[in-house]
Amino acid sequence: MSLTLRLVKTMHSVLARAGRGGSLPGSLALILDKKFISRFHMPGIVVIVTGTNGKTTTSNLIAESLRACGLKVVNNHRGDNLNVGIATLLAVNSDSHYNVQADAAVIEVDELTVYRQFENLHPTALVVTNFFRDQLDRAGEMETIIRKIMEVTENFTGHLILNGDDPNVIRIGEHAKQAQIHYFSVSRTENSSASTDEASEGKFCPVCGKPLKYEYYQYSHIGRFACPYDHFGEITPFLNVDSVDYRNGTFTADGHTFPSFLNTIYAVYNCASVLCTMKALGLDETNADTVFSSYELKEGRNETFELSKPCVINLVKNPTGTNEVLKFILSREGEKNVCIFLNDNDQDGHDVSWIWDAHFERLNDPSVKHIVCSGLRAYDMALRLKYEGLEDRITVIENSAKAVQWLDEQNMESYIIATYTALHPTRAILRKEAKS
Repeated sequence: MSLTLRLVKTMHSVLARAGRGGSLPGSLALILDKKFISRFHMPGIVVIVTGTNGKTTTSNLIAESLRACGLKVVNNHRGDNLNVGIATLLAVNSDSHYNVQADAAVIEVDELTVYRQFENLHPTALVVTNFFRDQLDRAGEMETIIRKIMEVTENFTGHLILNGDDPNVIRIGEHAKQAQIHYFSVSRTENSSASTDEASEGKFCPVCGKPLKYEYYQYSHIGRFACPYDHFGEITPFLNVDSVDYRNGTFTADGHTFPSFLNTIYAVYNCASVLCTMKALGLDETNADTVFSSYELKEGRNETFELSKPCVINLVKNPTGTNEVLKFILSREGEKNVCIFLNDNDQDGHDVSWIWDAHFERLNDPSVKHIVCSGLRAYDMALRLKYEGLEDRITVIENSAKAVQWLDEQNMESYIIATYTALHPTRAILRKEAKS
């Protein structure tokens, strides 16, 4: 065993005994050996999951579904999707000769670093959930990310599992001439619309530049579309969700009715990507039944904490994700309070102007009684809400612990929206408050 691998494994073991996890072992490994990740011998199935929204949930659902098929799977279930997290994952699950001890690896990878990890991880399948404008000061324009992924997949011969309802994702399939392309799609639902007022990055055909014609929108620019001039977007789905039953929380695909782990359209897309991956790998899709019905969202993805009344926390990082979380909050019956934690650290993105593109006017609903603004940019958030005529409901509590305590004292169901660096500290406060 190499000294670097031995040190990493020892450090992880010591941290685990102390009740700590994280990516510190991977950080050490990459300091000592820049090529550390490339040294691992990967299993026969390597699924990389990337995209703007839904990466963590999708990769965890795929991993659990592959386990339900009897495979031994390793995955970065907490969403540690950068180099240090991936290095830690592989080191912990390998033998002394860098052989990853699993039948399959399902690895979430940050969309900014996919082009680097392709060479290191030797994927047999790439799953792309969607592309939206996100953290412009960190990621740059979405176009840059798409082009980099198109470059590394140009000669890819494995499986591409792509969202066929996102014109930005379809571009990858159009460019990858040697890959096995598998599109997933969702048919019109009762909540689909003929038009959208949300931020849409897919309005124009990437081939000819003319407007795309949409049959329907699901959310933002996700929906069924085609270019009437060059036929871009006219796909044949490999996996199609034929119908969605929101009343019973189910959907139908390939003649089978599946439960949805969350009764939202974006959860259905998560599930569709899972089924499409299983079908592409030749696995029995019905093994996902129990996964979908029992899957519990954690790590700030619709995670519930028992305060005086239930409190649900959600991660947000861009306008599209925020819009979907707001829709979910307002779909819940009864009066509620909402708390928004807005930070501007490196992981959040220093530019918080994206909050002006999100539809916070939706909170101007009689069921929303109070809105607490907290975090490093609490007053920016309060100003944004004031412009929606919500000033009478706004309370600014910059201190996170005091904001959570205030929610607890109201004895009312509450919903927390938090950016990256606010998420885990707020979850820790919620756990403490729930026990007090």
